[in-house]
Amino acid sequence: MIPLIKLSRLPRHQRLRKAEKILAGTELEILRAPGAGPLTADRLAYLGELLDLLAGDGEFPPPQRQALGEAARNWPGSPEARRRIVNTARHLLLAAMGRSSADWDFVDAAGRLDGAGRRIFPGMEVYLEDIRSPFNVGAMFRVCESFGVERLRLSPLCADPRHPRALRTSMGCVDILPWERRDLNDAPAAGSAPGPDIGPCFALETGGTDLGDFVFPRTGTLIAGSEELGVSPESLARADASLGRLSIRTYGAKGSLNVSVAFGIAVQRWAEALAGTP
Repeated sequence: MIPLIKLSRLPRHQRLRKAEKILAGTELEILRAPGAGPLTADRLAYLGELLDLLAGDGEFPPPQRQALGEAARNWPGSPEARRRIVNTARHLLLAAMGRSSADWDFVDAAGRLDGAGRRIFPGMEVYLEDIRSPFNVGAMFRVCESFGVERLRLSPLCADPRHPRALRTSMGCVDILPWERRDLNDAPAAGSAPGPDIGPCFALETGGTDLGDFVFPRTGTLIAGSEELGVSPESLARADASLGRLSIRTYGAKGSLNVSVAFGIAVQRWAEALAGTP
């Protein structure tokens, strides 16, 4: 690790960047070796001095400087408390560098995901229709992985799941979930294979059956549509002729939710229904 005297002489932005990397590495070590942790007495002393150095930076606004000072005073604390101290200090540095914390700034010891360990509900499928934001696509992949979705289909106009922003938000889920890009409403070209039979389907859309009253199918496809336009008329007609529309009641002035948030609520409730089905 860089000597603190050398660190203190670096330009401020460079100093904060290097300190954030030290704290990120420390947090990962703590995660990988819970309990007593891997930190030696020398390392604990070094980190305490680093926190003191940061707390003495007069360019931090008072609340952030106070939080860093509290982190330094509480260091090293109990082994269980160390990650929280390090995590708090690290995110204060990210904010000072003008970086708003996002999922990809979170330290995760899991590494590459192992799809063999996930529970799958056979026949639980999803169709993402014209979801434009790679952040939303990545978040929706993460929802599907968490709640046992077997397969995703994406319309041609969906953001690319392998876009860097989608990969960041999905946190590895794109690599372990079966997915394909396919427009469910396109008529097959002459001589080509017919489109997939998605079986029973329902749309996540306003004007439908309330979430608490909706009867989820054992197998079927949930259709989630564009952030701006919602589910297309073609897909709505398909859903209306099958299982209908699922709606989530809200109570605020806005009256709507981010598509990935609404999708997460719906998929969790579907998985809960399937998990309780004999």
